[in-house]
Amino acid sequence: MQTQVIWIAPTLAIVLGYLLGSIPFGVLLTRMAGAGDLRQIGSGNIGATNVLRTGRKGLAAATLLLDLLKGAAAVWIAQALWPGTGVLAAAGAFIGHCYPAWLGFRGGKGVATLMGIVLALHWPSGVVFALVWLGLLATIRISSVAGMVAAISAPVSAAVMNRFDVVLLLVALALIVLWKHRENVERLLAGNEPRLGRKHG
Repeated sequence: MQTQVIWIAPTLAIVLGYLLGSIPFGVLLTRMAGAGDLRQIGSGNIGATNVLRTGRKGLAAATLLLDLLKGAAAVWIAQALWPGTGVLAAAGAFIGHCYPAWLGFRGGKGVATLMGIVLALHWPSGVVFALVWLGLLATIRISSVAGMVAAISAPVSAAVMNRFDVVLLLVALALIVLWKHRENVERLLAGNEPRLGRKHG
């Protein structure tokens, strides 16, 4: 009985995180705005970069913000309800975004949600993440490269700042980000990965 009680809070944190993370804001916002089914546009991805391909910059910004907030909210709510479970809720939220049951487990690539998670778990590493991501977006304008490098920066910065309690999780999530970007890596190697501002690719 005691073992069952111990597992209740971690399980609830993971479920809460997954449910929050799996809300497909990009799909919902584009549909409500009459911009069509996001999964049939551009790359078919449900994140902000693909929303931008609809030409609706406001929708793209809203998608980015909401995807970020759902990752952070999962951590904050779990920590408030069940102290010490923020890391588990973070993992649940990230998996929920990347593999939402409601969309046949075909979700986004997780960069915005990961940034929200990192900000909630260790805000200094979140600031590093944001600076790397936005800096690369502004300079090289290749969303995939900015996202992958920012994801890698999270566990590195956490380790440098002695937050080893979150490093393992951030390494795992960064690896998933790289895996989700495998087609982008192939295009990068072929020299035909699109830059921001183009409608296709």
